[in-house]
Amino acid sequence: MAKPKIALITGASSGIGRAAALELLRAGHTVYGAARRIQSMEAVGASGGHALPMDVTNDADLERVVQTILDQQGRIDVLVNNAGFGLYGAAEDVPLEQARYQLEVNLFGPARLTQLVLPHMRKQRSGTIVNVSSMGGEITFPLGAWYHASKHALEAYSDALRQEVKRFGIDVVLIQPGLIKTEFGDVTSQALREISGHGAYRELAEAMARSTQAIYGEHGKASEPIVVASAIRKAVETARPRPRYAVGYMARPLLALNRLLPARIFDRVATSQVT
Repeated sequence: MAKPKIALITGASSGIGRAAALELLRAGHTVYGAARRIQSMEAVGASGGHALPMDVTNDADLERVVQTILDQQGRIDVLVNNAGFGLYGAAEDVPLEQARYQLEVNLFGPARLTQLVLPHMRKQRSGTIVNVSSMGGEITFPLGAWYHASKHALEAYSDALRQEVKRFGIDVVLIQPGLIKTEFGDVTSQALREISGHGAYRELAEAMARSTQAIYGEHGKASEPIVVASAIRKAVETARPRPRYAVGYMARPLLALNRLLPARIFDRVATSQVT
Protein backbone atom coordinates (compact mmCIF):
# COMPACT_ATOMS: atom_id res chain seq x y z
CA MET A 1 0.00 0.00 0.00
CA ALA A 2 1.13 3.55 -0.72
CA LYS A 3 2.06 5.80 2.17
CA PRO A 4 -1.15 7.37 3.57
CA LYS A 5 -1.69 10.95 2.43
CA ILE A 6 -3.81 13.90 3.48
CA ALA A 7 -6.21 14.74 0.66
CA LEU A 8 -8.72 17.50 -0.02
CA ILE A 9 -11.39 16.73 -2.63
CA THR A 10 -13.86 19.34 -3.80
CA GLY A 11 -17.32 18.53 -5.10
CA ALA A 12 -17.39 15.46 -2.85
CA SER A 13 -21.16 15.40 -2.32
CA SER A 14 -21.95 13.36 -5.44
CA GLY A 15 -20.68 11.73 -8.60
CA ILE A 16 -16.96 11.65 -9.28
CA GLY A 17 -16.01 13.60 -6.15
CA ARG A 18 -17.84 11.27 -3.78
CA ALA A 19 -16.51 8.19 -5.58
CA ALA A 20 -12.96 9.56 -5.37
CA ALA A 21 -13.32 10.34 -1.67
CA LEU A 22 -14.56 6.82 -0.92
CA GLU A 23 -11.84 5.24 -3.10
CA LEU A 24 -9.05 7.12 -1.31
CA LEU A 25 -10.56 6.28 2.06
CA ARG A 26 -10.63 2.58 1.14
CA ALA A 27 -6.95 2.89 0.25
CA GLY A 28 -6.15 4.18 3.74
CA HIS A 29 -5.70 7.88 3.04
CA THR A 30 -7.06 10.71 5.18
CA VAL A 31 -9.74 12.47 3.16
CA TYR A 32 -11.44 15.83 3.56
CA GLY A 33 -14.43 16.15 1.27
CA ALA A 34 -15.69 19.67 0.58
CA ALA A 35 -18.94 20.73 -1.08
CA ARG A 36 -21.82 23.16 -0.76
CA ARG A 37 -24.23 20.33 0.04
CA ILE A 38 -22.66 19.01 3.21
CA GLN A 39 -25.86 17.09 3.95
CA SER A 40 -25.07 14.92 0.93
CA MET A 41 -21.71 13.80 2.26
CA GLU A 42 -22.98 11.27 4.81
CA ALA A 43 -21.26 8.45 2.94
CA VAL A 44 -17.90 10.21 3.22
CA GLY A 45 -18.31 10.73 6.96
CA ALA A 46 -19.59 7.19 7.52
CA SER A 47 -16.49 5.82 5.78
CA GLY A 48 -14.12 7.74 8.05
CA GLY A 49 -13.70 10.92 6.05
CA HIS A 50 -14.19 14.54 7.06
CA ALA A 51 -16.99 16.57 5.48
CA LEU A 52 -16.57 20.35 5.20
CA PRO A 53 -18.99 22.92 3.76
CA MET A 54 -17.43 24.99 0.99
CA ASP A 55 -18.42 27.03 -2.04
CA VAL A 56 -15.53 27.14 -4.55
CA THR A 57 -16.50 30.68 -5.55
CA ASN A 58 -16.24 31.97 -1.96
CA ASP A 59 -12.67 32.94 -1.07
CA ALA A 60 -13.34 32.93 2.67
CA ASP A 61 -14.66 29.36 2.41
CA LEU A 62 -11.52 28.23 0.59
CA GLU A 63 -9.23 29.83 3.16
CA ARG A 64 -11.20 28.32 6.03
CA VAL A 65 -11.11 24.80 4.61
CA VAL A 66 -7.38 24.86 3.90
CA GLN A 67 -6.61 26.27 7.35
CA THR A 68 -8.86 23.66 9.03
CA ILE A 69 -6.92 20.83 7.41
CA LEU A 70 -3.56 22.39 8.26
CA ASP A 71 -4.63 22.92 11.88
CA GLN A 72 -5.76 19.30 12.20
CA GLN A 73 -3.16 17.50 10.10
CA GLY A 74 -0.23 19.86 9.68
CA ARG A 75 0.00 19.25 5.92
CA ILE A 76 -1.88 18.76 2.68
CA ASP A 77 -0.47 16.16 0.31
CA VAL A 78 -3.20 15.98 -2.32
CA LEU A 79 -5.63 18.49 -3.79
CA VAL A 80 -8.32 17.14 -6.11
CA ASN A 81 -10.09 20.02 -7.85
CA ASN A 82 -13.24 18.21 -8.90
CA ALA A 83 -16.09 20.64 -8.22
CA GLY A 84 -17.66 21.90 -11.43
CA PHE A 85 -20.72 21.90 -13.64
CA GLY A 86 -21.63 22.10 -17.32
CA LEU A 87 -23.37 25.15 -18.77
CA TYR A 88 -25.02 24.15 -22.04
CA GLY A 89 -26.88 26.25 -24.59
CA ALA A 90 -26.11 27.97 -27.87
CA ALA A 91 -23.27 30.49 -27.66
CA GLU A 92 -25.68 33.10 -29.01
CA ASP A 93 -28.20 32.40 -26.26
CA VAL A 94 -26.17 31.95 -23.06
CA PRO A 95 -26.25 35.09 -20.88
CA LEU A 96 -22.71 36.28 -20.21
CA GLU A 97 -23.46 36.47 -16.49
CA GLN A 98 -23.96 32.69 -16.53
CA ALA A 99 -20.85 32.24 -18.66
CA ARG A 100 -18.78 34.17 -16.13
CA TYR A 101 -20.11 31.99 -13.33
CA GLN A 102 -19.15 28.90 -15.34
CA LEU A 103 -15.56 30.15 -15.40
CA GLU A 104 -15.68 31.09 -11.71
CA VAL A 105 -16.59 27.52 -10.74
CA ASN A 106 -14.60 25.51 -13.27
CA LEU A 107 -11.46 27.64 -13.52
CA PHE A 108 -11.01 30.39 -10.96
CA GLY A 109 -12.18 28.32 -7.98
CA PRO A 110 -9.59 25.60 -8.61
CA ALA A 111 -6.95 28.22 -9.37
CA ARG A 112 -7.53 30.03 -6.07
CA LEU A 113 -7.55 26.82 -4.06
CA THR A 114 -4.30 25.84 -5.75
CA GLN A 115 -2.77 29.17 -4.72
CA LEU A 116 -3.72 28.47 -1.12
CA VAL A 117 -2.20 24.99 -0.92
CA LEU A 118 0.94 25.55 -2.99
CA PRO A 119 2.99 27.39 -0.31
CA HIS A 120 2.54 24.41 2.03
CA MET A 121 3.33 21.85 -0.65
CA ARG A 122 6.45 23.81 -1.61
CA LYS A 123 7.54 23.89 2.02
CA GLN A 124 7.18 20.11 2.36
CA ARG A 125 8.75 19.61 -1.11
CA SER A 126 5.98 17.28 -2.21
CA GLY A 127 2.35 17.21 -3.30
CA THR A 128 -0.06 16.21 -6.02
CA ILE A 129 -2.64 18.52 -7.59
CA VAL A 130 -5.29 16.66 -9.57
CA ASN A 131 -7.52 18.79 -11.78
CA VAL A 132 -10.62 17.01 -13.04
CA SER A 133 -11.13 18.25 -16.57
CA SER A 134 -13.04 16.34 -19.24
CA MET A 135 -12.51 14.90 -22.69
CA GLY A 136 -14.27 18.21 -23.40
CA GLY A 137 -11.06 19.92 -22.32
CA GLU A 138 -9.60 18.99 -25.71
CA ILE A 139 -12.63 18.41 -27.94
CA THR A 140 -15.91 20.27 -28.30
CA PHE A 141 -19.56 19.41 -28.89
CA PRO A 142 -22.24 21.78 -30.16
CA LEU A 143 -24.05 23.93 -27.59
CA GLY A 144 -21.23 23.54 -25.06
CA ALA A 145 -19.13 26.58 -25.91
CA TRP A 146 -18.77 27.93 -22.38
CA TYR A 147 -18.34 24.56 -20.69
CA HIS A 148 -15.63 23.63 -23.17
CA ALA A 149 -14.02 27.05 -22.83
CA SER A 150 -13.75 26.54 -19.07
CA LYS A 151 -12.22 23.06 -19.42
CA HIS A 152 -9.85 24.06 -22.23
CA ALA A 153 -8.69 26.90 -19.98
CA LEU A 154 -8.26 24.54 -17.02
CA GLU A 155 -6.06 22.30 -19.15
CA ALA A 156 -3.85 25.17 -20.32
CA TYR A 157 -3.61 26.43 -16.75
CA SER A 158 -2.66 22.95 -15.53
CA ASP A 159 0.00 22.46 -18.21
CA ALA A 160 1.71 25.72 -17.28
CA LEU A 161 1.37 24.97 -13.56
CA ARG A 162 2.92 21.52 -14.02
CA GLN A 163 6.01 23.10 -15.58
CA GLU A 164 6.29 25.68 -12.81
CA VAL A 165 5.99 23.47 -9.72
CA LYS A 166 7.81 20.29 -10.75
CA ARG A 167 11.03 21.79 -9.37
CA PHE A 168 9.44 21.74 -5.91
CA GLY A 169 8.53 18.05 -6.03
CA ILE A 170 4.87 18.78 -6.87
CA ASP A 171 2.98 16.88 -9.57
CA VAL A 172 0.06 18.31 -11.55
CA VAL A 173 -2.29 15.83 -13.17
CA LEU A 174 -5.29 16.25 -15.47
CA ILE A 175 -8.09 13.70 -15.42
CA GLN A 176 -10.15 13.64 -18.62
CA PRO A 177 -13.40 11.75 -17.99
CA GLY A 178 -15.56 10.71 -20.89
CA LEU A 179 -19.28 10.14 -20.41
CA ILE A 180 -19.82 9.33 -16.73
CA LYS A 181 -23.08 8.57 -14.91
CA THR A 182 -23.46 11.65 -12.72
CA GLU A 183 -25.92 14.53 -12.33
CA PHE A 184 -24.28 16.07 -15.42
CA GLY A 185 -26.83 14.51 -17.78
CA ASP A 186 -29.92 15.91 -16.06
CA VAL A 187 -28.34 19.32 -15.50
CA THR A 188 -27.24 19.54 -19.13
CA SER A 189 -30.61 18.52 -20.57
CA GLN A 190 -32.45 21.01 -18.38
CA ALA A 191 -30.11 23.88 -19.33
CA LEU A 192 -30.38 23.07 -23.04
CA ARG A 193 -34.14 23.34 -22.94
CA GLU A 194 -34.23 26.42 -20.73
CA ILE A 195 -31.61 28.41 -22.63
CA SER A 196 -32.00 27.28 -26.26
CA GLY A 197 -35.20 25.27 -26.34
CA HIS A 198 -37.40 27.99 -27.87
CA GLY A 199 -35.31 29.91 -30.37
CA ALA A 200 -33.32 29.38 -33.53
CA TYR A 201 -31.42 26.44 -32.03
CA ARG A 202 -34.44 24.65 -30.55
CA GLU A 203 -34.27 21.58 -32.80
CA LEU A 204 -30.57 21.03 -32.08
CA ALA A 205 -31.11 21.68 -28.37
CA GLU A 206 -34.00 19.23 -28.09
CA ALA A 207 -32.14 16.53 -30.04
CA MET A 208 -29.09 16.95 -27.85
CA ALA A 209 -31.18 16.96 -24.66
CA ARG A 210 -32.84 13.68 -25.62
CA SER A 211 -29.51 12.13 -26.61
CA THR A 212 -27.89 13.24 -23.36
CA GLN A 213 -30.68 11.77 -21.25
CA ALA A 214 -30.37 8.47 -23.10
CA ILE A 215 -26.59 8.27 -22.69
CA TYR A 216 -26.57 9.23 -19.02
CA GLY A 217 -29.77 7.40 -18.06
CA GLU A 218 -30.09 4.18 -16.10
CA HIS A 219 -29.63 2.03 -19.20
CA GLY A 220 -27.23 4.34 -21.01
CA LYS A 221 -23.65 3.60 -21.97
CA ALA A 222 -22.00 6.14 -19.69
CA SER A 223 -19.39 4.73 -17.31
CA GLU A 224 -19.73 4.56 -13.54
CA PRO A 225 -17.86 7.21 -11.48
CA ILE A 226 -15.61 4.54 -9.97
CA VAL A 227 -13.56 4.39 -13.21
CA VAL A 228 -12.60 8.04 -12.69
CA ALA A 229 -12.05 7.53 -8.96
CA SER A 230 -9.65 4.68 -9.73
CA ALA A 231 -7.66 6.90 -12.09
CA ILE A 232 -7.46 9.60 -9.41
CA ARG A 233 -6.19 7.05 -6.89
CA LYS A 234 -3.56 5.85 -9.38
CA ALA A 235 -2.40 9.41 -9.99
CA VAL A 236 -2.20 10.08 -6.25
CA GLU A 237 -0.33 6.91 -5.34
CA THR A 238 2.15 6.54 -8.20
CA ALA A 239 5.60 8.06 -7.81
CA ARG A 240 5.56 9.53 -11.32
CA PRO A 241 2.00 10.17 -12.48
CA ARG A 242 1.18 10.86 -16.11
CA PRO A 243 0.20 14.43 -17.04
CA ARG A 244 -3.20 13.17 -18.33
CA TYR A 245 -5.50 10.23 -17.69
CA ALA A 246 -8.35 9.79 -20.18
CA VAL A 247 -10.96 7.43 -18.70
CA GLY A 248 -14.57 6.39 -19.18
CA TYR A 249 -16.90 5.84 -22.09
CA MET A 250 -15.75 7.40 -25.40
CA ALA A 251 -12.88 9.41 -23.89
CA ARG A 252 -9.94 7.70 -25.56
CA PRO A 253 -11.49 7.09 -29.00
CA LEU A 254 -12.85 10.63 -29.35
CA LEU A 255 -9.62 12.22 -28.17
CA ALA A 256 -7.69 10.07 -30.64
CA LEU A 257 -10.01 11.02 -33.49
CA ASN A 258 -9.69 14.70 -32.64
CA ARG A 259 -5.92 14.45 -32.88
CA LEU A 260 -6.03 12.60 -36.20
CA LEU A 261 -8.94 14.00 -38.20
CA PRO A 262 -9.25 17.35 -40.00
CA ALA A 263 -11.43 19.79 -38.06
CA ARG A 264 -14.44 19.69 -40.40
CA ILE A 265 -14.56 15.89 -40.36
CA PHE A 266 -14.28 15.80 -36.57
CA ASP A 267 -17.11 18.34 -36.38
CA ARG A 268 -19.37 15.84 -38.12
CA VAL A 269 -18.25 13.05 -35.80
CA ALA A 270 -18.87 15.15 -32.67
CA THR A 271 -22.29 16.32 -33.82
CA SER A 272 -23.33 12.77 -34.68
CA GLN A 273 -22.63 11.69 -31.10
CA VAL A 274 -25.11 14.08 -29.51
CA THR A 275 -27.96 14.52 -31.98
